[in-house]
Amino acid sequence: MLELNGIRKSFGRIEVLHGVDLHVNAGEVHALLGENGAGKSTLMKIVCGIIQPSAGRILVEGRERAFATYDEAIAAGIGIVFQEFSLIPYLTAVENMFLARELRTPLGLLDRKAMRGRAQDILRKLEVDLPLDVPVARLSVAEQQFVEIAKALSLNARILVLDEPTATLTPAEVEHLFKVMRELRAAGVAIVFISHHLEEIFEICDRITVLRDGEYVGTRDVAGMTADRLVEMMVGRRIENSFPPQPAPDPAARTVLDVEEVQLRRGGPVSSFHLRAGEILGFAGLVGSGRTETALSILGAYPAARCKIRLDGVQTRLGDPADGLAHGIGLLPESRKEQGLITSFPILQNLSLNNYGKYRRGRWFIDFRKERAFTETAMDQVRVKAQGPDARVDTLSGGNQQKVVIARWLNHDMQILIFDEPTRGIDVGAKAEIYQLMRDFTARGCAIIMISSELPEIIGMSDRVCVFRSGGIVATVEGDAITSEEIMTHATTGRVDHVA
Repeated sequence: MLELNGIRKSFGRIEVLHGVDLHVNAGEVHALLGENGAGKSTLMKIVCGIIQPSAGRILVEGRERAFATYDEAIAAGIGIVFQEFSLIPYLTAVENMFLARELRTPLGLLDRKAMRGRAQDILRKLEVDLPLDVPVARLSVAEQQFVEIAKALSLNARILVLDEPTATLTPAEVEHLFKVMRELRAAGVAIVFISHHLEEIFEICDRITVLRDGEYVGTRDVAGMTADRLVEMMVGRRIENSFPPQPAPDPAARTVLDVEEVQLRRGGPVSSFHLRAGEILGFAGLVGSGRTETALSILGAYPAARCKIRLDGVQTRLGDPADGLAHGIGLLPESRKEQGLITSFPILQNLSLNNYGKYRRGRWFIDFRKERAFTETAMDQVRVKAQGPDARVDTLSGGNQQKVVIARWLNHDMQILIFDEPTRGIDVGAKAEIYQLMRDFTARGCAIIMISSELPEIIGMSDRVCVFRSGGIVATVEGDAITSEEIMTHATTGRVDHVA
């Protein structure tokens, strides 16, 4: 169905793809793997006509093609679900799904009834129920992801590219998506699947192609591969353990944050918890359980019904995230593109945001040499792959954008960091480095609240775990009790109580 031969791509004098090959058969799910910056998304944008190759051949169903635009690729039967959403936030789900290809009546008027019916059919196949008449900006991140998937399915594509489609989905939603993918595979659709979750690769994929630093490494059958071998192909080395050693808890560690009571909505559950210096406190629970809202309410970024906190024993009220910054609390948001970065700015300016006092020279001037030196150090620390500090953030891969967010807060002198899905869209090699950076941060006596939907991450990194359900904390587990069974039992069946 799809054949790429010797694809090369250069941006200026920098070549990012070095003669890549990819062959995808009808009726297969073909994984495309590699570290962030390996060239996966760039290669798929070439397939879809969004950017043009510098050299190489593209064949669709045996016929050589050259797509000047995305519309031409769509006409050839190619659809893509982008890693970063491409939805218009103020349009509804139906309007987004049929944007620029609206169904019309014989009189040329918009056939809203037909479009709505088609959208409902696709979402029913996905087993997803979401409001169709509200702007997608009011939908959850997971709901927006399903709108993207439904939009691609509405194209009746014979070749479907899914770039990190499961990053924001719950396990149940992922299984729904895989069910649809299996049905499409049985219908002869060729699917290119990009994911950093190796367990998903072994569950749904037939073959794997690996890229490393823009080079083609090889193609293998899933049946003959192991996770360790895949990681070695991706990063060029063995990774013995993703999670750094966990230090023994210090019972004498001071309490840096004491949330005496937080209630997200009137009449809802009231919760409390505390955070000690040098620890990582995990927030676990299903999507919609109140994890992120609780963390944002501490910063004054979510209008909780009530929220009483103490910082280092002093009663404090934070009215907005700027207050949090002034008190040494930083947030790495779940949606890096919308809330964590100014993507049209270079890396240097993103890392310096809210921190220019650090580079002051005299009263009125900025020491730009010092700013650049700090930026380069922070970029090296988290291994941001870019041409330099002046590279625009929107030219980076999704994973490298996440690294810029992390580097930005490491560049600040924060005492508490809130990580909301810290490794979403991050490859397995970079994950180990980010986990080590988190441990280095807590080793200095600082503290982290980590919100994550990945149970291995919660279990491997947390010193204690607060489990959320229905807007409140239902249990706090630590030590040997931090297991997937214990956490999921509380998250799915736990009774909402006040937990100290």
